[in-house]
Amino acid sequence: MNKLLRFVTRLSELPLLLASAVLFLMMAMTFSDVILRSAFDTPIEAATELIRIAMAIIVFSALPVISGRNEHISVDLLDSFFNTFWSRLRDAAVAIGCGLMLLWPAQRIVVLAERAASYGDVTEYLGIPQTYVAWMVAISTFITALVLICRGILILFWRNTSSD
Repeated sequence: MNKLLRFVTRLSELPLLLASAVLFLMMAMTFSDVILRSAFDTPIEAATELIRIAMAIIVFSALPVISGRNEHISVDLLDSFFNTFWSRLRDAAVAIGCGLMLLWPAQRIVVLAERAASYGDVTEYLGIPQTYVAWMVAISTFITALVLICRGILILFWRNTSSD
């Protein structure tokens, strides 16, 4: 079990490395765009669409990891009213409920990705097929739903699982 846990932990670092690399590239491109626009009056024409794609990659590649590690922003106004049992039950219900609710948007994104592919939708300047980004978002949303459901089940059945 420890080997599997270490493997999953290492595997979860890959999407974060991707998000970090894309964030760095987006920062460098924005810096270059500002310099080129200000000094030479020649902006990077495709900067807007590249930033849009980069934002989708950053958010949706990190989403399953953040969900698995329970690193979402949360408000704990009512936590003092729950004892350990009810707190675990609440956390499990929230995780499983959120995972189940994510299945519908993920399925809708698949429909949109297929529609974009059938229409041949591409970005304005670079001609990047929009279906690639849509499929990445769909797959990441499905993975996030699966991670949340598994997390909820783990909270329910394993006593040493921390809900923090």
